[in-house]
Amino acid sequence: MTFELEIDTKAQAWLAARPRPDALVIDYDVHRCCGGGKICQVSVRAQTARDDPNDYARGESDDGTEVLIDRRAAARLPHRFGLTVSGLGRWKHLDLQLDPEGWGDLLWA
Repeated sequence: MTFELEIDTKAQAWLAARPRPDALVIDYDVHRCCGGGKICQVSVRAQTARDDPNDYARGESDDGTEVLIDRRAAARLPHRFGLTVSGLGRWKHLDLQLDPEGWGDLLWA
């Protein structure tokens, strides 16, 4: 399955202010805390030389940017979703744009 991503205007401006990556990568990491709880983290970043595209599911943004998606996240994401900017000041970053149910499926399923 190929994912379709819509990049909103905030994310387009954020990307335009930086060197354009070959691809964006959606990382998904799961940690267990001492009480047995599960902590899931999702991040969106530029592709690096260490990223093997064959290790990821593939998506494409509406502007043609390739998006590589951690396979664990890909199993829980809808076919279509968006990218936006979250955070303030120097902590601004690209983030997924999902409805509450989509976040629930991704993080707590």
